[in-house]
Amino acid sequence: MTSMEAAAERNRPSGGLLRCVPRLGLGAPVKWAAKARPAALARQDPLAVQQQQLLKLVRHAADTRFGRDHDFAGIRSIADFQARVPVRDHAGLWNDYWKEAFPRLENVSWPGVIPYFASSSGTTTGKVRYVPVSREMVKANKGAALDVMAHHLANRPHSRIMEGKTFLLGGSTALKEEAPGVFSGDMSGIASKERPWFAKPFYFPPLELSLMSDWEEKISRLAALSRHEDIRGLTGGPAWLLVLFEKLARLTPGNPQNVSQLYPNLELIVHGGMGLLPYKHRFDAWMAGSKADLREVFAASEGFVAAADRDYGMGMRLVVDHGLFFEFVPVEEIGSSNPTRHWLGTVETGVDYVLVLSNCAGFWAYDIGDIVRFVDLNPPRLLIVGRTAHTLSTFGEHIWAEQLEAVVTAAAESVGFPLKEFAVTAQVSRDGGALGHHLYFIEPLTPQPPERLAALLDAIDRGFTEANEDYMERRTVDGALQRPVLRTVPPGTFDAWMKSRGKFGGQHKVPRVFNDPSMQEGLLRIAGQIEPA
Repeated sequence: MTSMEAAAERNRPSGGLLRCVPRLGLGAPVKWAAKARPAALARQDPLAVQQQQLLKLVRHAADTRFGRDHDFAGIRSIADFQARVPVRDHAGLWNDYWKEAFPRLENVSWPGVIPYFASSSGTTTGKVRYVPVSREMVKANKGAALDVMAHHLANRPHSRIMEGKTFLLGGSTALKEEAPGVFSGDMSGIASKERPWFAKPFYFPPLELSLMSDWEEKISRLAALSRHEDIRGLTGGPAWLLVLFEKLARLTPGNPQNVSQLYPNLELIVHGGMGLLPYKHRFDAWMAGSKADLREVFAASEGFVAAADRDYGMGMRLVVDHGLFFEFVPVEEIGSSNPTRHWLGTVETGVDYVLVLSNCAGFWAYDIGDIVRFVDLNPPRLLIVGRTAHTLSTFGEHIWAEQLEAVVTAAAESVGFPLKEFAVTAQVSRDGGALGHHLYFIEPLTPQPPERLAALLDAIDRGFTEANEDYMERRTVDGALQRPVLRTVPPGTFDAWMKSRGKFGGQHKVPRVFNDPSMQEGLLRIAGQIEPA
């Protein structure tokens, strides 16, 4: 047992009571603020607030290089802003404004010096992107995160979550100094650096472990050490939470397969960064008997967009008053020279939009790449449908990640296939013709017989034929899309592949769609190196 673990054992809560009594003193004002938030949200006019947010942002950045280039001083309305500022993606902003000045962005697209960059690598390209994070953005994120607690307390008014710790299962908090006073790294590292000292007793893990970059060693040590803590809140991506549960179970007498025996006082699990649906069947099994609430969040590197105030699948409430202005472009128009740009005053439910945002860190009309769909307008609630980069459309089938995960997951459940991970790519016929097919890479939890693999393939093909009209037409009418092909990979392949790409653990997620042939080649190379179970 390490000295850290020995100290944790001495301080392990007994009978649910914490020895660190001063923690209650800080919990009271936080809890009060969170309890007051629902009343403020009930009075909120989202449309008026969003207009105010935009005008406040452009006034603040009027004297920056970007503000002068786009006549921010003359903007008086949303229409003025949209007429002056075109939609850009990250490459557009980087090449036009940030690249030359990096790493010291001073009065470029936001006033002052940008102190942080969230280094974010895309799951499809693997290239590192630097996302500016201002101090105003750090403050806005903190305020938006309070909504998660507010929604939790609204549903559990007698909560005692602040009497324990919240386990933050994220990436390394180590930051790299790019220039004097300018740092880059994972968003969890930026949040950790900005966390006040008096709040640290509320959080786990300790700094020594949060800095670790070796994910396998880190999650093993976190699992062991967390057993000695009174964990009442837990945050992380669904796939990595499952890994944590499995490691905890092996460390716990009796190998319990439910969260209630691993963390008896757990009240809240906050998940985001990747879809829950492919893991939900396994997640539900672990949650059996637990009283913990599940809350999904949409927290991008560019800002805290939304948080669930209702049950899973019912949409997340847009955070309209913390440093972000939202626009929405119909998916079929993204990439056009003059796309239709909606805002909260003109969006409709049931329509798929690409999210475009402006924020208090110098992003302006930025195509974030996420596809969303509104389920409510007052208050505004939305679902994440997918990403523009994670779309199957080679043959005009138009399959977003939401439908991909839903159909494949349902197909696996219908035939009793224990699915762990999967990804898919489009394969065009080698003869140069228009015909092609989808190639699925499937990793089962345990090896499966050929007849079950065939049943899974049939269920996937049938599921898309029934759920997607474009797919049905390509498969049965014009013949552009041939029968899909399924290829299994040994258990552990996706983990090993992600590790080989430097994207194992924390906030990294398995890409569902491969648009880069080298990614497929890498996965197959890793699969060939794993011994059959």
